[in-house]
Amino acid sequence: MQYINTYNSPIGKITLASNGTELTGLWFEGQKYFASTLTKEYEQKNLPVFEQTAKWLDIYFCGEEPNFTPPLYLSSTPFRNEVWKILLTIPYGKVMTYGEIAKKMAQIKGVEKMSAQAVGGAVGNNPISIIVPCHRVVGSNGSLTGYAGGLDIKQKLLQFEHTDMSRLFVPYKLQ
Repeated sequence: MQYINTYNSPIGKITLASNGTELTGLWFEGQKYFASTLTKEYEQKNLPVFEQTAKWLDIYFCGEEPNFTPPLYLSSTPFRNEVWKILLTIPYGKVMTYGEIAKKMAQIKGVEKMSAQAVGGAVGNNPISIIVPCHRVVGSNGSLTGYAGGLDIKQKLLQFEHTDMSRLFVPYKLQ
């Protein structure tokens, strides 16, 4: 059985999902791939993992780095799981480029090159936003590109972390 709960953050409603003991999802309302790990049957319930996650989010949204991580369950392809492990190594308040992650993946796989686009697909499908910090991934030129929750939320999350935004920008999109 799967369970959900909600958290009202200062930048929007967040839905949390769990298998009963571990966090399996964390999405902003309406984000791309919303509820991607949920089965058709689930129930709303208050669980210890949701309480731990809410505490983590309370600390985070106060502009502080939480000193613990709620139990997480990430299950996908080996490639995505490996990318998500790399995301967990990006320090609070810092950013890493898709290309840097691709280089790390190439080293792990023992190949000369890895596609930054493939990495981008894995990053974009991260089911546990914020805690698995996909918002800390930027384009090679510093552009705040590719966040399933929207670029405005990505920018706000980085600001909560007191990230140096002087070299980062939202790319201009032609309409």
